[in-house]
Amino acid sequence: MIVRILGEGQLKVDPVRLPELNELDSELATAVEANDDARFRTVLADLLARVRAVGNPAPDDLLTASDVILPPADSTLAEVRELLTDEGLIPG
Repeated sequence: MIVRILGEGQLKVDPVRLPELNELDSELATAVEANDDARFRTVLADLLARVRAVGNPAPDDLLTASDVILPPADSTLAEVRELLTDEGLIPG
């Protein structure tokens, strides 16, 4: 699975990591729905850190669409609210 963190690039993430990423994604969606900016900041940072930890940078010459696009760390709660779908940011 290819995950793009906007402003940082693409990472290859093993699909077996999807459940743990979806757990953080669900926490993020809950914080956004509750309009809890402090929790939102913490969970967004945790989600991005986890993706960076489990992912490997995709080669620069890899020309493929990203399976998941995550917002940058400095995104606002309102910006992420606009990106959320019924499945959160990470489908599955």
